[in-house]
Amino acid sequence: MKTVLFVCTGNTCRSPMAEGLLAKALGNDSSVSVKSAGVAASPGQTTSPNTTAILHDQGATVAGFQSSQLDEVMAENADLIVAMGASHADVLQRLLPGVQSKVSLLTDFIDPAEGLTGVDVPDPYGMNRDAYEEVAEVIELAIPGIIKATQE
Repeated sequence: MKTVLFVCTGNTCRSPMAEGLLAKALGNDSSVSVKSAGVAASPGQTTSPNTTAILHDQGATVAGFQSSQLDEVMAENADLIVAMGASHADVLQRLLPGVQSKVSLLTDFIDPAEGLTGVDVPDPYGMNRDAYEEVAEVIELAIPGIIKATQE
């Protein structure tokens, strides 16, 4: 089984949204496990209301979700670590240099024709629903590339 680990800051908006949307896209594919964590998370938090609403609207869920602080064990056990922004990738590479080869930005999985390669996924924390929908759209563009990477 391959494990994809999404990483953002607080693990209540972007990374759990990516976790839920990828899990939905994978459907019954039990060969991939999807997790998320934050580099500065307060463990035990639920997803933000807008993240929950968008996942619900898209038929996805992270039922029983509780935020997690990224740790060495999570990173070492992941086959693919998908960072929402360059700052998250930098933290991973500085604190856990042994996982550097597993770290990519989410936007690196998007078709280059979209013009988003290497761009940070904007943090919607504290913003309106439109900001969260924009994040969901970016994540959706990356999902085919992430699924392809898990099959290699």
